[in-house]
Amino acid sequence: MNRAFIVFIGLWLAVPASLAQSLGSLVDIQGVRGNQLVGYSLVVGLAGTGDKNQVKFTSQSMMNMLRQFGVQLPPKMDPKVKNVASVAISATLPPMYARGQTIDITVSSIGDAKSLRGG
Repeated sequence: MNRAFIVFIGLWLAVPASLAQSLGSLVDIQGVRGNQLVGYSLVVGLAGTGDKNQVKFTSQSMMNMLRQFGVQLPPKMDPKVKNVASVAISATLPPMYARGQTIDITVSSIGDAKSLRGG
């Protein structure tokens, strides 16, 4: 009896920790769901493929951003935004998200930018 118990304990201790899984990955907890994340941003450095000047919200956003950084532009100045694009960002944060875990995001131009490459 003692010998069997000692063998059982020895085998139990020999199981590597890498085989361990979190409880959240083994069960479905009622009420736990993913969260949709949505945002707005500017992509800069587009080498001429950004929004055209007709897209007013891009130039307004850029002017507001510069103002937040303490840069004062002359009144009635309409900055050229050919190197900037307004984008919508969306992602789904999975249930039981762990800090440092990677998630997929989608970045979509909401103006008339030709390309976001290089931004």
